[in-house]
Amino acid sequence: MILFPAIDLKDGQCVRLKLGEMDQATVFNDDPADQAARFERQGFKYLHIVDLNGAFAGKPVNGQAVDAILKAVRMPVQLGGGIRDLATIERWLDKGIRRVILGTIAVRDPALVREACKKFSGRVAVGIDAKGGKVAVEGWAETSELTAIDLAKRFEDAGVAAIIYTDIDRDGVLKGLNLPSTAELARSTKIPVIASGGLASIEDIKALLRPEYKMLEGAITGRALYDGRIDPQEALQLLASKT
Repeated sequence: MILFPAIDLKDGQCVRLKLGEMDQATVFNDDPADQAARFERQGFKYLHIVDLNGAFAGKPVNGQAVDAILKAVRMPVQLGGGIRDLATIERWLDKGIRRVILGTIAVRDPALVREACKKFSGRVAVGIDAKGGKVAVEGWAETSELTAIDLAKRFEDAGVAAIIYTDIDRDGVLKGLNLPSTAELARSTKIPVIASGGLASIEDIKALLRPEYKMLEGAITGRALYDGRIDPQEALQLLASKT
């Protein structure tokens, strides 16, 4: 079970949004590379980054900040936001990103996702962000008619490395992970699933370790880390004790 600390990039700063609203951003660090290095010193083993501006623009926007993070840490990094074509995927992987996360394009152009998985084996994840049970795209600004399970099944045999499932209705508001829905998705697919959105306390970490959620690859935590609601050492020790 991997606990991924999250760095969400907006205008070159490390922020957290509330319910996915760009105008509800709280700045936690104006030096994302410093934040990434801090996470690594705390003992985290894998970093999750989202280029928020890029998700809305449909192309990378916070490239300088991502480059600085890659220079600051040794741990593997997964990146999403504004990655919509093979050239951009290849560019990020060449720079040292361990795996890219494809969200909007997974809805708009599933064939491209399949092609990317074939070309970059094991290095392509799909981000499924759900609002009211339906998949949201374009930086969560639009909702499609697809359910999360429908979208996951499109890529069952494509070679997707992981699915990052975010419940937008819980993101950034510390309501707790939507583990029942995440587990339902995980049971419907052979692709490893990572929970995201709402992780609020050490109790959420304990819940992840229940037998009914052991199929999950991990979870992403953001605001609870920045607010000090989760002690990194306690959380990581708890997870390590159960492996």
